[in-house]
Amino acid sequence: MFSAIARIFRTPDLRRKIGFTLGIIALYRLGSFIPTPFVDFANVQKCLALNQGTSGLYELVNLFSGGALLQLSIFALGIMPYITASIITQLLRVVIPHFDTLHKEGQAGQSKLTQYTRYLTIFLGILQSTTLITVARSGALFGTNSGPECSSLLTDDTWYAVLLMVLTMTAGTGLIMWMGELITERGIGNGMSLLIFTSIAATFPSSLWAIAESHGFEMFLLVLAIGCVVVVAVVFVEQSQRRVPVQYAKRMVGRRTYGGNSTYIPIKVNMAGVIPIIFASSLLYLPALIAQFNQPAAGEAPPAWVTWITTYLTNGDHPLYMALYFLLIIGFTYFYVAITFNPEEVADNMKKYGGFIPGIRAGRPTAEYLDYVLTRVTLPGSLYLGLIALIPLVALATVGANQNFPFGGASILIIVGVGLETVKQIDSQLQQRHYEGLLR
Repeated sequence: MFSAIARIFRTPDLRRKIGFTLGIIALYRLGSFIPTPFVDFANVQKCLALNQGTSGLYELVNLFSGGALLQLSIFALGIMPYITASIITQLLRVVIPHFDTLHKEGQAGQSKLTQYTRYLTIFLGILQSTTLITVARSGALFGTNSGPECSSLLTDDTWYAVLLMVLTMTAGTGLIMWMGELITERGIGNGMSLLIFTSIAATFPSSLWAIAESHGFEMFLLVLAIGCVVVVAVVFVEQSQRRVPVQYAKRMVGRRTYGGNSTYIPIKVNMAGVIPIIFASSLLYLPALIAQFNQPAAGEAPPAWVTWITTYLTNGDHPLYMALYFLLIIGFTYFYVAITFNPEEVADNMKKYGGFIPGIRAGRPTAEYLDYVLTRVTLPGSLYLGLIALIPLVALATVGANQNFPFGGASILIIVGVGLETVKQIDSQLQQRHYEGLLR
């Protein structure tokens, strides 16, 4: 292992790529601590100390921004607008035939879709930054029960100051998107994924230290042990796949024989990744957001439906919230897998190139068989996603460490997934130059 790491730094091209990637990551983290104009940084820090975490969608967005959201920095929105735009563009392939046509056109079509994603990212950046500043002006960014410091986070709330803050945060989103594309082009690994990885990993030391301070060193060691077990389980499931064998028939072209080789279609246990958790968190936050904007005046009792939402759908430690969260993740997993993997399209491509699954006729029977396998492989994958997502909520219900529990939910899935993919890319680069990789 150490000799393989030494070979990485002895390879000029690979060393330059890794250095470039680390430089962009350092700039990204630096921007997370630069406050937006007209933001009272001292009051923001006091509110962060008083409110160790938030719930709902703010928690997810703050996680993906590396804590920059609640600091109202120039990179407050993080990579979240790009993630949302990518998901929307992918889902639009189902309802807009033009998007599906572009997806099938190869590199030219993919470039066009990427351009649409960039435009949508900027639009979402404007929308989300406007919402964030509006919530900060109202004093509800850290919740309605926050201290007086949290009601005066902005030093100037005139229209031109708000406009400048919106432009600054949107420009920060565009800069992050450009940084991610630079890493993908000139660095190592997928740029957007590595920036998300960096944001989440940056919160781990403070979260673990907070657990040690609030619950003692024994709880700290217990959390580390649970974290190691969870990481091993996530690595095992993320690497698991069902390999459907495919045989290609031999064909003669002139005097040459083509085909006749055997391969397989890899169907991963977790084909949806972290997307169902994002969908479920966003959907569950909507009732709380609606209730927040329907608070009664002082001295008046809230409506019954607002009280019900506040009681059952706001706190993550309630059993009803956990059950709905778990069921939504299972449903969104099946929904997303059905969109991203089309058995009929795969069967048609196999038939076009003379491929078939042994024992299954080409065409419609192949599509039905692939759908049968996919449905059954997705079930344990959806249950796995639901259980991983419930780990922080169970930690909140048992020891009250939801915001300080890093080993669960979307964070651990992204950390493990991006880490595995980046190590594989470094391994393949080493094999091209030294015939020995990082893993062998």
